[in-house]
Amino acid sequence: MKVLMVGDIVGRPGRLALSTVLPQLKKDINLDFVVVNGENSAAGFGLTDETASEILKAGANVISGGNHTFDQKDFIPSLNGEMPYLRPANYPATAPGRGHIVIGGVAVLNLQGRVYMPEGLDSPFVTAENLLDEIDPHSPKAILVDFHTEATSEQAAMGWYLDGRVSVVVGTHTHVPTADAKILPKGTAFVTDLGMTGPVNSIIGSKVEDVLARFLTAMPKRLTVAENTGPLQFNSLYIELDDLTGLAKHVERIDRIIENQ
Repeated sequence: MKVLMVGDIVGRPGRLALSTVLPQLKKDINLDFVVVNGENSAAGFGLTDETASEILKAGANVISGGNHTFDQKDFIPSLNGEMPYLRPANYPATAPGRGHIVIGGVAVLNLQGRVYMPEGLDSPFVTAENLLDEIDPHSPKAILVDFHTEATSEQAAMGWYLDGRVSVVVGTHTHVPTADAKILPKGTAFVTDLGMTGPVNSIIGSKVEDVLARFLTAMPKRLTVAENTGPLQFNSLYIELDDLTGLAKHVERIDRIIENQ
């Protein structure tokens, strides 16, 4: 099985990069399954039905989320619908939406970290354990985990905790791609952070001047997506899985730069 996990889509530039790169990648590699983190796809904050539809049209099978999933209030009812949208599973059970899904024998789990992240969530480690127990009767041929977290140590801990029990653990959230893609000793593919899909000339997707204003003045400043600033980036992880074990046999980053005319 050939799987692609795509880093956080940031606003219109990210959606453009995704729609430019992903359809061709699916043809070139003959991808079987694609997970895209879409929690920043609507002007950098959350999703809308329109941005989610655009991501699915580009070729995603599942859209994962994170701490911005609930930012667009009009989208919240869609989280309870039939579309393949996820929010972190370790939110309280009363939160809208679901944290995992099984499609075509592929299970996708979405978790959120607790180090330097919003408080009030259950342990992602305990939640992961419970989810594995829950999905086991379905006997999925692959289990893909998007762990949305700030701390690299927490991300690495989750990879090692789930090694040999899931197919892939990828980090999202920081928007900074890491150069540590590997297969852990028991067969789980891992990367600390996928990175982002969005504008190159930005500070993790936002306008440079907006971010600098926060640091230089210590005053509140709403961040806006950097649009029309030049090239776009597409960050992802490609994994080939053994059809019998569901574990990884090959992993590599696929990163692209797109000249945005």
